Amino acid sequence: MRFAALRKFPTTEWQLILAARRRGTQSSARAVAHVCEAYWYPLYAYLRSVGRGADEAEDLTQAFFTRLIEKRLIERACPDRGSFRSFLITSLKNFVASEGERSRAMKRGGTIPVSLRVQAAELRYGAEPRDDRRPDRIYEQRWAATLLDRVLTQLRDEFDESGKANLFETLKCYLTPGQGNEPYGQLAGRLHMSEGAVGVAVHRIRQRYRQLLWTEVARTIAGPEDEVTEDEVRNEIRYLFSVMRS
Repeated sequence: MRFAALRKFPTTEWQLILAARRRGTQSSARAVAHVCEAYWYPLYAYLRSVGRGADEAEDLTQAFFTRLIEKRLIERACPDRGSFRSFLITSLKNFVASEGERSRAMKRGGTIPVSLRVQAAELRYGAEPRDDRRPDRIYEQRWAATLLDRVLTQLRDEFDESGKANLFETLKCYLTPGQGNEPYGQLAGRLHMSEGAVGVAVHRIRQRYRQLLWTEVARTIAGPEDEVTEDEVRNEIRYLFSVMRS
């Protein structure tokens, strides 16, 4: 069964990266920025977890994205179907094994038009607890955390734009059932709302969070010409949360 609502959001990660080849356009710049911001840290953390130093991991990650975009790597390696995260980690491994060492200089002269906040990434990596799991599993956990952060940021931005930043900050701990333990009656006093209105607001923020999560996940699992099935997205969301729990 095709999930009709997703047709409003047809752009997948595959389409974004292919759009990045259309140089000199605003859509190209946005495509590159989105893909790099979304996946740079999980790939960087993977390289650090396999023993690469901070400078080397930075160089390799940026060189990889430059090669991915400028040398049409995606056209040579893109599967007919599959998750974008799997494509990226496999492509990175191949890149590092065959061309990474001699391509590190591309980082200095590459054309990735996005601030990658490398220093912040290394601080984040250093602050995380030691993890002795397989590097591939670490990569997937970083991918899941990054995706959930993107969804939360989208939701926060929507509330900010509508002048409801305080409502978001108060209710964000209730995004999924079982989270948040302050009674609605107490929240009502702080928010200057009725208890019933607080319940409605919690329901709505959860509903919008699920919609954004569904759309974000759907973008990562299909090729440029594919539509996404409801079961595919549901299974990927289950997997995402299983990764976060592991």
